[in-house]
Amino acid sequence: MANNNEIERRRTFAIIAHPDAGKTSLTEKLLLFGGQIQVAGAVKSNKIKKTATSDWMDIEKQRGISVTTSVMEFDYHDYKVNILDTPGHQDFAEDTYRTLTAVDSVIIVVDGAKGVETQTRKLMEVCRMRNTPVIIFINKMDREAKDPFDLLDELEEELHIHVRPLTWPIESGVRFKGVYNIYEHNLNLYQPSKQVVTEKVEVDIHTEELDNQIGAQLADKLRGELELIDGVYPEFDKEEYLKGELAPVFFGSALNNFGVQELLDCFVEIAPSPRPVKAEEREVEPEEPKFTGFIFKITANIDPNHRSCIAFCKICSGKFVRNAPYLHVRHGKTMRFSSPTQFMAQRKTTVDEAWAGDIIGLPDNGTFKIGDTLTEGEALHFKGLPSFSPEMFKYIENADPMKQKQLAKGIDQLMDEGVAQLFVNQFNGRKIIGTVGQLQFEVIQYRLENEYSAKCRWEPLSLYKACWIESDDAAELEAFKNTSLPSRSFAMYWYLRFLKA
Repeated sequence: MANNNEIERRRTFAIIAHPDAGKTSLTEKLLLFGGQIQVAGAVKSNKIKKTATSDWMDIEKQRGISVTTSVMEFDYHDYKVNILDTPGHQDFAEDTYRTLTAVDSVIIVVDGAKGVETQTRKLMEVCRMRNTPVIIFINKMDREAKDPFDLLDELEEELHIHVRPLTWPIESGVRFKGVYNIYEHNLNLYQPSKQVVTEKVEVDIHTEELDNQIGAQLADKLRGELELIDGVYPEFDKEEYLKGELAPVFFGSALNNFGVQELLDCFVEIAPSPRPVKAEEREVEPEEPKFTGFIFKITANIDPNHRSCIAFCKICSGKFVRNAPYLHVRHGKTMRFSSPTQFMAQRKTTVDEAWAGDIIGLPDNGTFKIGDTLTEGEALHFKGLPSFSPEMFKYIENADPMKQKQLAKGIDQLMDEGVAQLFVNQFNGRKIIGTVGQLQFEVIQYRLENEYSAKCRWEPLSLYKACWIESDDAAELEAFKNTSLPSRSFAMYWYLRFLKA
């Protein structure tokens, strides 16, 4: 059997939310507590002259948004924590949804002022379909926020999940005094600091000591609210949480480093270790002795000094060993990996071994596609990786004839990442890029120019859908393709040949 102790101490989770709720800020503070960084960066770097660790792409630093999932790992107490910071923008939802197939639990970040937003609902729906355990962090309590009870009601109504607060805020905005930790029974007084860890105060809420800390009026209000919580919400049940039926709720301010350690301390204690993963053939248990894993993400140019791609592999069972032979199921070939890596966003280090629950990077020279499986010999096909049909299409043209090779290589590698698709018009040979959102076109153009030194321009195209046309009669299908109709400005009348069949 695999080393159960190593597997049990793994905690692999994704941080998801609507854009601007504070995912990346929360990630930075978790890395700060994990000892991986000494100074937490900012998403939009103004006074803090350090950008967020997980936003390593230039376009992410400039725009203050995440456009790709970042993988980070650190040790915290006796646990090995793997964080996946996901994009919030709906144009990059496909990347986020695929990431959710590679994690065992999720932290959802909710803006305390805005409450549940559109993308939050969509992401929660995916978690519910997979029965993924969810913890909710209500962020930005240092700003004016909705009433905490109203927020809890909104979470239950909008996300269709039972909730149980494990910390409770004392006011919000300029009146924000801190939170009471219901789970650990102590008081955390708010000290606005982006770098300093807030001290905890052990206090009995039924004594005058609480009055001395926050004032008699707020103390009485807090006692009443805690009594109401105990009366309305059931006691926290870890098993209900692990089934995905109950979401513990925490309050705080990720930017000001408040409420984050309480979240992390509780998370590593209650969050699940690696869970079984379903394949088409059978269910794979993490404790199985033989290694299995699948590719859920490919990233080009993670190291700007080397024009190479990295395939991210989620280990589902057993132990991965460097230079050991593993079967690439789709190719039916045995492969060895001399330089597998683990990540701190863009930074990577070579590892000799990894266990179920870990995310490792494998060098990719065109060998992998998203969804590929690696095993020690068994033919397994893991399922559940989503693929979206493009909804927006544009011709891509070379803006610099001297950079034709760079443009072609850049397009090939960026398409391998799986967030856009490349088609070719069968009649004129022109290349077409299909995406699910306008922002992806801007990101592709920026990355081609800054990572491959290749300029491109876009030309409009009146398409709205790409689909396969099949027929049992090959001659009839060919005749249909070659029929000339004057009104072929609609998607159904364009015949696009997918390059990577």
